[in-house]
Amino acid sequence: MKRTAFFISDGTGLTAEALGHSLLAQFEKIEFERVTVPYIDDEEKARDMVTRINKAAEVDGARPLVFDTIVNSDIRDIISNADGFMVDIFGTFLSPMEQELQSSSSYTVGKSHSINHSGSYERRIDAVNFALDNDDGARTRQYNEADLILVGASRSGKTPTCLYLALQYGIKAANYPITEEDLDDQKLPAALKPHKQKIFGLTIEPDRLATIRNERRPNSRYSSMKQCMHEIEEIELMYRRERIPFLNTTAYSVEEISTRIMLATGLKRNR
Repeated sequence: MKRTAFFISDGTGLTAEALGHSLLAQFEKIEFERVTVPYIDDEEKARDMVTRINKAAEVDGARPLVFDTIVNSDIRDIISNADGFMVDIFGTFLSPMEQELQSSSSYTVGKSHSINHSGSYERRIDAVNFALDNDDGARTRQYNEADLILVGASRSGKTPTCLYLALQYGIKAANYPITEEDLDDQKLPAALKPHKQKIFGLTIEPDRLATIRNERRPNSRYSSMKQCMHEIEEIELMYRRERIPFLNTTAYSVEEISTRIMLATGLKRNR
């Protein structure tokens, strides 16, 4: 069974997309064709959107789900005439909140992603630049500025996690790969010792690591099952010996990894 789901907005569409994906994930037996359409900010675009929605309804034989965060009432009225199941995200949640708080909301385009809000945009950009500058152990002299230092085997998910933490939470996260040389004496690398309180470890199942590495260097010692098993076993021993908290990333998305790290470390979002 296939259904089309539209995420539409007069802004970036990120809010509609995020909540919509979370809701659709609860229906695992249904295949969804997901379509994000941002910046529906005039009536002509709204009418074009109605045509797209109606076309999808005709092709699927079922009306599409339409998640929207459109503020302009005239545009929303046009789209509401489409042959779709409408989910007005802001309206659904804001109306009862306004009643409870006895206050009107700032229901304006782009409010949830305002780049000028308390400097949060600038902090996230600074954090992203920090993650890029301190990726893969390239530099260690800035570790005193880090909120977090991720360590682990090569290809265990350190870089995407650092970038996600920066983008979503404004966390300055560096990452340092644990190599065979580091494992020889089973001690924490010298560059990391002064910052031990900031360190969090990642690990991964050896077979998954071998699969990932084979995509980069097929049929190499680096990607062999034997090498992956050896590295993961030794790295986890190091974590335990050094009392470094760690997480097995095998079954988790980067979003879940990041959330679990935030919870485990007690780090707070930099607003």
